[in-house]
Amino acid sequence: MRLVIDRDVPVPMRDGVVLRADVYRPDTARPLPALLQRTPYDKGSSAGGRSLNWMRLVEAGYCLVVQDVRGRYASGGVFRPFADDASDGRDTVEWAARQAWCDGAVGMLGRSYEGAAQWHAAAAGPPALRAIAPHVAASDPYDGWTYLGGAFQLGFCLHWVLGDLLHGQVGRAGGTDADVRAVERALDGIDELYRAPWRALPLLDRLAPYYREWLEHPDADAHWRGLTAAPDRRRPPALVVGGWYDIFLPGTLRGPSPRPGDRLVIGPWSHCVTGGVFPERRFGLAADESEFDMTGAHLAFFDHHLKNGNGDAGPAVRVFAGGVDRWVCPAGPPGADSTPLALHLGSDGDARTRHGTGVLRPEPPRDGGVDTYRYDPRDPVPTAGGATCMTGMLVGADCGPLDQRAVEDRPDVLCYTGARLDAPLVVSGEVVAELYVSSSAPDTDFTAKLVDVHPDGRAEILCDGVVRVGHRARQDGVRPLAPDTVHALPVSAGTVVHAFRPGHRVRLEVASSNFPRFDVNPNTGGTPLTLADAPVVTAVNRVHHGPGRPSRLLLPVSPGLPDAHDAA
Repeated sequence: MRLVIDRDVPVPMRDGVVLRADVYRPDTARPLPALLQRTPYDKGSSAGGRSLNWMRLVEAGYCLVVQDVRGRYASGGVFRPFADDASDGRDTVEWAARQAWCDGAVGMLGRSYEGAAQWHAAAAGPPALRAIAPHVAASDPYDGWTYLGGAFQLGFCLHWVLGDLLHGQVGRAGGTDADVRAVERALDGIDELYRAPWRALPLLDRLAPYYREWLEHPDADAHWRGLTAAPDRRRPPALVVGGWYDIFLPGTLRGPSPRPGDRLVIGPWSHCVTGGVFPERRFGLAADESEFDMTGAHLAFFDHHLKNGNGDAGPAVRVFAGGVDRWVCPAGPPGADSTPLALHLGSDGDARTRHGTGVLRPEPPRDGGVDTYRYDPRDPVPTAGGATCMTGMLVGADCGPLDQRAVEDRPDVLCYTGARLDAPLVVSGEVVAELYVSSSAPDTDFTAKLVDVHPDGRAEILCDGVVRVGHRARQDGVRPLAPDTVHALPVSAGTVVHAFRPGHRVRLEVASSNFPRFDVNPNTGGTPLTLADAPVVTAVNRVHHGPGRPSRLLLPVSPGLPDAHDAA
């Protein structure tokens, strides 16, 4: 097939700013549907993105429009993450629909920020937008993107701004040679910046002032509402693609309410691993997107919605089930057919480390108890795999399902472990730790991590989450509780579809830090250390259990898994 490629095509916005796009299309006089990818990562190097084969899209009868978002690379204006994506996305969709090579039907695609840009454009309601395919992306810039549970996603946000938004463009966007060198030094010293992130602020204030704005708004206030477009009730159907170890999975699953025509795919992927397997474990069928026909899934979806209902859009839900390591197509999203199983926390008074006495039992303990640990912000629990997307020596080995035993040997990590299973236990849906906690500090964090303990002792992370106590109080509209006051604190540990095999054990880890994935809480109730070199105090944190304080792990248990399906 002969192709036509038009470079740097001007696309005027209604406020007069001109954005530029590259257009890839078949050499034909017949108008075709258009697929739009709006990217901050240089349109000249990311046609289709790393997950899709742009040539297959064009050969299948689509015009592919790849546009630099406002203020990035060839496009005019000032880049303000998320702020202009609704209006600019709407204007670009309408522009594409008017072109002679377009038949009036437009879809959108792309991963990460490109996926968030799709949700914003869809919220603006352009009539020509018939379908979107947000891939490993959160729809809300605050919850599940910049923050989670009130904790700043430091490892991702700092490296994203320095490595993806500044490095490679700062010199082309008017920055000086000194600015280029400063960004490179910051990336080379990223470990030190994780430990003292306020030291990056002078550089970021000059080159990326939006970063400080994120830090100065730790709650979902008017600042974030101004960046979040309300979803249009008539939004087009969406092919939503997530990964079990993707940093944005919580935001992916908490997106706009499902509507007819939507499709959901969740694979065994992280945000950063698409071309190689996880370092410590190879899944049985698909370790990364290179073994899944992502382009084929997109074509089936777009053919159905942009070509008059042609073809099969694919199963409504397709997920990779961990533990058995195969694809399944359940009747609904994770948790749709599940019932909660309560596993109660208990101990003989010391659940610290995996060698402690912490247990998980189906029956509530008869006697009350408490497990105590000290959380020192100067020595936080290190991130070890899971849903991470950052670089540096502090990250541990990598992202994904890594062994947690080194973390579980720390005295500031509580471990509650169930009995060896006699039969498979299928968990499908959101996992929640309902904890009764207290702290000597006016503010602190509590983390929860679900772990699959193998017969050989390997402790594999499945999902995890965090709650900042002061944030939760503000969110609930109550005053922060006084130190050493016992209160209930639900902590979402994330969502999984996973089968615990016979001989395996369920484990819940509870701690107060996961660094540098999340910024450390100084335990003072004051400014987080991401903003200033502020004082810190060591908190004495407690998890209470027993009658009247029934701390428990709620597992969404499914009756089983559907028959296997081919990932392709």
